[in-house]
Amino acid sequence: MPNFTLIAFSAIVDLLRLAADEGDRSRPERCSWRILAPDLNPITASCGLQVLPWETFDRPERFDYIVVVGGLIDRNSTYHPRTLEFLAAAAAKDVAIAGVCTGSFAMIEAQLMRGRKCCVSWYHLPDLVERYSDIVPVADQLFVEDGKFITCAGGLAALDLGAWMVERHLGPGRAQKSLHIMVTDAARPAAGAQPQPPSVVTVDDTRVRRAMLQIEQNLSTPQKVDDIAQSVGLSKRQLERIFRKVVGKSIQEFSRDLRVFYGLWLLANSSKSITTVAIESGFSDISHFNRLFRGTFGCAPSALRREGPDAMRGMIRRWQAAQPKALSDLQLTAKPLIYQTDASALPQPPLPQIDLERLAFLQHERRPYF
Repeated sequence: MPNFTLIAFSAIVDLLRLAADEGDRSRPERCSWRILAPDLNPITASCGLQVLPWETFDRPERFDYIVVVGGLIDRNSTYHPRTLEFLAAAAAKDVAIAGVCTGSFAMIEAQLMRGRKCCVSWYHLPDLVERYSDIVPVADQLFVEDGKFITCAGGLAALDLGAWMVERHLGPGRAQKSLHIMVTDAARPAAGAQPQPPSVVTVDDTRVRRAMLQIEQNLSTPQKVDDIAQSVGLSKRQLERIFRKVVGKSIQEFSRDLRVFYGLWLLANSSKSITTVAIESGFSDISHFNRLFRGTFGCAPSALRREGPDAMRGMIRRWQAAQPKALSDLQLTAKPLIYQTDASALPQPPLPQIDLERLAFLQHERRPYF
């Protein structure tokens, strides 16, 4: 697609190149690939580099996969009719189609994804939700397979998707050999967590939205309220008043809640020490992190970690399963937007008492930090 993400494109192509031959001699012996477009004009990546298509769209049935690599989008983004026709023809021929980054948006525009799960990066989740209401958004995994349709968050997750394809057809040895030459040790599984949790901002006030984004993007190094206010063109007092009116919490409370849930997410999805987790979550004092964590989840981070990541995710998902009823009592009616796996398939540790009043901001802002 125009303005495609170069790293996603090159990660898949280079992995195929290495899997296709011995060493990195680049002969397409075990697999081959073609670069297609509606015409033969250069396609410009989001970084400005250009790629020349090798051929135009024709006979999709000759391929095992059609991979659509997307990238930058805007409200006026349109898709070439021939692109959509080619994707529809590929689906009709039962060819697997993979949308990488916002390539999945083209699949949706081709009427292929209605009612299906669609994986997107946390960064583009708001765009997906705003544009399309008839798909199931997934922003907590690297890629998702739903029948013949595969969607991938993009970025380096494209490398994991490429390794998955190679392993499926050429065996794990070919995938591992390619990854080793690319100086990485192993591919992450499809269900691997994205390195930043997803969020969807549903606040209409652009100043509050910008303040929220700044808080979220600086979780490890929390900014002063004065600096946030200055960046959005308000005085500290004005921002604090508007923020509390819109969000129902002070800026400090909102930041603290995001950071403690980010700490939980890091505990569940990494092997980092609790001290490191506390620092990366923006707590200079580990005792402060421990107190806030215990007050929110009913136990210390060390006790919860001993239960293991599955137990932590299971606890959170069981809380999510109970969320609509609990939050209806708080008169919060926005429905969850993040697809979640079946909680019954996960271990069921004792569920700590969680302060729903305190957690309400997650549903209100649709920012599930797990």
